[in-house]
Amino acid sequence: MWIILALFALVLCIWAQWNVKHTYKKYSQVQNARGLTGAQVARTILNMNGLTNISVEHVSGDLTDHYDPVRQVVSLSDAVYGETSVAALGVAAHECGHAVQHAQNYQPMILRSKVFPVASLGSNLWYLVFVAGIIVDIFSSKLGSGLMWLAVILFAAVTIFQFVTLPVEFDASKRAMNILETEGFLGSNEEVTGARKVLQAAAMTYVASLINSIIQLLRLISSARRN
Repeated sequence: MWIILALFALVLCIWAQWNVKHTYKKYSQVQNARGLTGAQVARTILNMNGLTNISVEHVSGDLTDHYDPVRQVVSLSDAVYGETSVAALGVAAHECGHAVQHAQNYQPMILRSKVFPVASLGSNLWYLVFVAGIIVDIFSSKLGSGLMWLAVILFAAVTIFQFVTLPVEFDASKRAMNILETEGFLGSNEEVTGARKVLQAAAMTYVASLINSIIQLLRLISSARRN
């Protein structure tokens, strides 16, 4: 059963990654009627929300866009910063959505920030701890079982982080589409549809990752119980 579930999770993650790249590529060919770049839209949205202290910077790479709450910087990738496609505008507005969340103390974002240190530790250590548990179990079943359950706890932190991430990402996309439509950044229905599909495809990567983590966590719990 676990093999089937693992294959399902793998296929889902591969599909989600392919879908976001395919969708972005498709709508990167659709230009917004006003000829605005991702950087221009980001700067305007930030200013409209009184976030003049947050800068907009160019970062190299493909879909490496992100908001850094520590440096207070919205970083836009090569395919977004200077591009005028509806895909670029959608991504730029999404990252600004995170900046607005941070400024408004959006609770799920605060919770995610608190969980992040533990999740980061768990992501780096859970596998090593679990393997150590399997090895130690040969000599001491009690200690080995304890290490396995520690690995479960560490990976559970990763899963919780991914779960909390969902409302943060969905809300940022909702904010992005609202402002893109209401403020006239996007004109035609084709432009609005394109930006929305890009953001929906991106959101599915987080959903796929969470499903994969849940299946992995259940498998780890099953393995720990057998020892």
